[in-house]
Amino acid sequence: MENNDKLKIVVLDGYAGNPGDLSWAGLEALAGECRVYDRTAPAQLLDRAAGAQVLLTNKTVIDRRAIEALPQLRYVGVIATGFNIVDTKAAREHGVVVTNVPSYSTASVAQMVFAHLLNITNSVQHYTDEARAGKWSSCADFSYTDTTVTELSGKVMAVVGFGHIGSAVARIALAMGMRVMAVTSKEQSALPQGVAKASLDEAFAQCDVLSLHCPLTPDTRGLVCRERLATMKPTAIVINTSRGPVVNEQDLADALNAGTIAAAGVDVLSQEPPEPGNPLLSARNCHFTPHIAWASHEARERLMRIVVSNVAAFAAGRPVNVVN
Repeated sequence: MENNDKLKIVVLDGYAGNPGDLSWAGLEALAGECRVYDRTAPAQLLDRAAGAQVLLTNKTVIDRRAIEALPQLRYVGVIATGFNIVDTKAAREHGVVVTNVPSYSTASVAQMVFAHLLNITNSVQHYTDEARAGKWSSCADFSYTDTTVTELSGKVMAVVGFGHIGSAVARIALAMGMRVMAVTSKEQSALPQGVAKASLDEAFAQCDVLSLHCPLTPDTRGLVCRERLATMKPTAIVINTSRGPVVNEQDLADALNAGTIAAAGVDVLSQEPPEPGNPLLSARNCHFTPHIAWASHEARERLMRIVVSNVAAFAAGRPVNVVN
């Protein structure tokens, strides 16, 4: 790679990872020129990326057309773990290295799973709203309840996908006294003590909580569907912090509205931001966070450090975290 004082780096959509509370200084130190854009529309891409050897992207698509139109491009760094927004085949054909940032948000995403789960089982926001509305103050008893509060100890959690995040979720579940099933390609002997390997059908039928941690592939698209939801307990809860299209959203909304299952906690949707007509937005007992499970301050600090180290390794001729 050429000298750093000649290296041009362009960050296409830096706002999500760094809305202003972190520094780009580490990246700027690696470049002769470093430009950071909060967001880049498709029509702006080629103009902004012109002459850059290094492009960094979170969700801005780098397709074959862009790669072929940018002859000086040598490196695309994805500021995330998922890298489906880059045409890795075209990049490889044109000698462009593509890297990602694995495992930076494991603890934060696992924490969000239980933020959703505890909000659902303990109705925390509901009772806050009720207390503020005067329901507790006007109650005849010292304790006010109008929902069922559910204890997680002894309940069955099915973890679909047993990578870093799925494993972290399982550890927390076990610590809370839950029984854990794992839908995974790993053998039973490779699973932690207390985690039982299960088929997808067994997981849906037997679990009290289904937590999704699988990648989006042709096999997992629409994995949560009408037929599988129909086999679940009416008290079951679905938590999705993986990828939106893993769930058939209309089927999940129908199951919630019909009482086929009890509740859902959702951090991701098939389109983000969602269309106002997304059926889950109005579904009964569906709770949302807007794709922020990954976005704790600590996780984003970690993300930025790894992004900088990825670029530094590439500039030194020893690229790491290469996905193509």
